[in-house]
Amino acid sequence: MKVLIVNRKSIIPVFKYGGTQRDIYAQGKELAAMGHQVSYLVKKGSRCPFGDIIEYNPGQSLQDQIPEDVDILHFHDRPDEPVDKPYMVTVHGNGKPQEEFDINAVFVSQNHAKRHNSKRYVYNGLDFDLLGKPNLSHPRKHLLFLAKASRKIKNLKGSVEITKQAGKKLAVVGGKKLNFNPKIRYYGMLGGDKKNQVIQNSEALLFPVLWHEPLGLAILESLYFGLPVFGTTYGSLPELISEERGFLSNSKSELARAIRENENYKPEKCHQFIVDNFSARKMTDDYLKCYEEILNGHNLNPDKPKSIITEKEEPFSMSE
Repeated sequence: MKVLIVNRKSIIPVFKYGGTQRDIYAQGKELAAMGHQVSYLVKKGSRCPFGDIIEYNPGQSLQDQIPEDVDILHFHDRPDEPVDKPYMVTVHGNGKPQEEFDINAVFVSQNHAKRHNSKRYVYNGLDFDLLGKPNLSHPRKHLLFLAKASRKIKNLKGSVEITKQAGKKLAVVGGKKLNFNPKIRYYGMLGGDKKNQVIQNSEALLFPVLWHEPLGLAILESLYFGLPVFGTTYGSLPELISEERGFLSNSKSELARAIRENENYKPEKCHQFIVDNFSARKMTDDYLKCYEEILNGHNLNPDKPKSIITEKEEPFSMSE
């Protein structure tokens, strides 16, 4: 099968921040390993050892940039004009109020799909080769904040307050130093082995987000390294975090207490959950099932998905 993966705002590969770019790179790598022919329509500056790169030209129509021999297009952005090839669309973000999506759209978690009046989702998958084999008995030194700290919805401020209440230290990956605090270390944007090592040295991930998280790549990576997750109850978190993998609450004091009592979580169970459910191979297998449906003339949804819950309809907050 000849697959064209489309994400016109992305450069691949990505080495630091960029979840969608990592998803599409891992997906293409797996497709190629299965014997499929992979090409990417992405921004100038991209490169790929296992597939062809087509540099997206914003001054040219999308249709004119699609090779004639492609069997199916997989959009990881939103198509803004008709195409004459079979295609599907992965939606990575949250829709605006009553926003409609393509009939062949899929989402990245069950909750994400439900909030857009759909039942179709494919979980993101991790390329375990890039993460390496974790040392699940490695000494743990601090809590971890892993997100783009400048986004208020990621709630670095709340993470700092929870850390203080728990009497712990905090490593911040994804943000610059905001103020002097000897118990907080800011690493900035990290990628590759440097990021993996900071995760490996952490005892738990703090993820008190103030929005409906579609999935949360930081959650998957942290669980892979054996970290339980302590976060809020919004978005995908309840379907990812069970009692044996962490604790969810919208109360800072309850999260701090659970962190102080962090003795019941087994790194092996956190890690195995990811290995069983969130590999790049499983993600790609699930996408291939979608391709088959589409190539057989079926739509992935009975009706166009539509955003039915928005941030404006629900206050996102944490109690003390």
